[in-house]
Amino acid sequence: MTENKPLIIPELVALDADAGPGKEDVIEFLAATVAGAGRASSPDGLAADAKKRESTAPTGIPGGIAIPHCRSSHVLAPSLGFARLSQPVDFGAADGQAADLIFMIAAPDGADDFHLQLLAKLARGLMQSDFTDALRQAADAEEIARIVTRQVQPELLDDGAQAADGADGAAGETSEAASAADSAQGAGVVETKEASASSAPAESETVIVGVSSCPTGIAHTFMAAEALEQAGKDRGITVAIEGQGSGKIDALDPELIKRASAVIFAHDLPVKGRERFAGKPVIDVGVKAAVNDAGSLVDKALAAVDDPSAARVPAGGESAEESEEGSEHWARRLQRSVMTGVSYMIPFVAAGGLLIALGFLLGGYDIALTPEGADKSVAEVVAHDYTLWSLPGSVEGAAGSGLTLYLGSVFFLLGQAAMNFLVPALAGYIAFGLAGRPGIAPGFAMGAIAVSVGSGFIGGLIGGILAGYVAAWFTGLNVPAWLRGLMPVVIIPLGTTLAVGAVMYMLLGRPLASLMTALQDGLTSMSQGGSAVFLGIILGLMMCFDLGGPVNKAAYLFGTAGLSAASATNTAPYEIMATVMAAGMVPPLAMSAATFLRSRLFTKAEVENGRSAWLLGLSFISEGAIPFAAADPLRVIPATMAGGAVTGAMTMAMHVGSRAPHGGVFVAFAITNFGGFLLAILAGAVVSTALVILLKGLGRHQGSKDGAAARPAA
Repeated sequence: MTENKPLIIPELVALDADAGPGKEDVIEFLAATVAGAGRASSPDGLAADAKKRESTAPTGIPGGIAIPHCRSSHVLAPSLGFARLSQPVDFGAADGQAADLIFMIAAPDGADDFHLQLLAKLARGLMQSDFTDALRQAADAEEIARIVTRQVQPELLDDGAQAADGADGAAGETSEAASAADSAQGAGVVETKEASASSAPAESETVIVGVSSCPTGIAHTFMAAEALEQAGKDRGITVAIEGQGSGKIDALDPELIKRASAVIFAHDLPVKGRERFAGKPVIDVGVKAAVNDAGSLVDKALAAVDDPSAARVPAGGESAEESEEGSEHWARRLQRSVMTGVSYMIPFVAAGGLLIALGFLLGGYDIALTPEGADKSVAEVVAHDYTLWSLPGSVEGAAGSGLTLYLGSVFFLLGQAAMNFLVPALAGYIAFGLAGRPGIAPGFAMGAIAVSVGSGFIGGLIGGILAGYVAAWFTGLNVPAWLRGLMPVVIIPLGTTLAVGAVMYMLLGRPLASLMTALQDGLTSMSQGGSAVFLGIILGLMMCFDLGGPVNKAAYLFGTAGLSAASATNTAPYEIMATVMAAGMVPPLAMSAATFLRSRLFTKAEVENGRSAWLLGLSFISEGAIPFAAADPLRVIPATMAGGAVTGAMTMAMHVGSRAPHGGVFVAFAITNFGGFLLAILAGAVVSTALVILLKGLGRHQGSKDGAAARPAA
């Protein structure tokens, strides 16, 4: 794609479209639109990459806008797909408003700086109300294409077109100021913060500087920067933000940094060059916080200037700082990679576990057993020896017969097949997170080895990490040009599998298998003895601590991984799974009840979220409580943890079991002692609800910020 080829054309625009009820439907619709315009080789591949990015964090932003985006090997040319929806769709914006303006930002894997700069201009434009108003008022696809092109590539519009379009929408005002710079950039000159910001502020003007970054480095990075800088203008101060995106970094002027009174880091990746800001008061948040509420961050930064106890950027020598940054980077990378493995593993667990549960519902629990003297389980005999046209009658070891027995056996084997990928998927995608695509094959191989030597998910975890680091080391080797093409597809997978596989088989396999056996035996004894309640408390606390974060996922992995070892004689894994699921249902249920009972203690947005949180809770989606915990963690998290501990203790005490790894109350058929399951959840929700109301009420009574913010919602 050349620099004068537009990012958006009328063929990439869909107006008043009905793309479906959910955000995944919208993403698929726009991916098909991009592919239909000849800008992507595979709509399914592009949609999958965009959905993967969406799963890391919602792309909805306040004002009815969503920006699903990704870098994808399926994108043939940098493109902007646009849909103005007839029925808005929820993309998880902080204000709770469903989105009617949807941009799909599609960038190739190897997108150059020029095109990434253009995409950044769109992200900044979306923070301007006149730009979005013009998009809502546009009459046709051609007008949409002109409005967007004026924002990102004004040099492609001749003077006559720009003049004619001046009345089409107010969006022109937002882009006019940058037109000269945009034109220069189109000629290969990149404007820098150094050039613009150094002369902007007067000597007496307050200056705040900062950095924004997101994992993709396309949209949120620059939207956060724009939002913070605009918030500064609204308050009569200078705010200059360095966007550390995927392209060239326009570094802040050192003199401007020296003048700055405070620093704002809005980032999801380690800040590059942190030592430049050493000693200054700092506000350190995630990038979405700046997109959603930049004004409050600027206010906090101004308050930190005069607060001697405010957090500050650590001081120290450059080398020490760089060492600290490198350590943090790898730690965060490892954490992120493990979470990637868990995230990709969960669909295998959910599909496999639910299919096994359905199999038990239809065929009975006996289908999993192997009759004495036989070499196949009942399910294998039925599924392999019979068909829909030749249904089984009486089968040895089976309590049922006919169609239900046959379908139950098939569902059970399907679920078992999916569950067999649990450990390989965990290991494979951990390695993928550490080394990219070259790590997938060795990672899956280490997962299969972990299963074969009996080390289970612990072996898969260790094997995946080792495979990822070794593959990453291979990737960093400086090899001759003629060998580079073979590295990702032959050399790295072969070398990594050989090296790490040998270590797993010859050194780590048996010790990890012994550790796994000891862990399973210990859990069995705890769940069947006097420590069962204590185990339930621990699991309940973990499930409610970070609501979908690393601790929550660790407890969930702990529960799901044990299902593969469960049997009619070893029901401990079923009880652990039930405990994990029940405790994870408590936070959203409690927050929904609290907003219903005491709405005056919550903001309007929280009350709206509470109206849907109960359904998320019943479905075992702990993330339904995240908006409440993010807004008031010191009150919400302790309250939900207390309720989770109560629920966990009760489920273990009453020996509640679940053969399904997900589904909440909707998999009642797979839960033993379902009455006890409901009672434990109700008790935990009551405790959490009461504590949330109590703590919120105390804070309001004392005139806290939370209480003050809640009054308008009464």
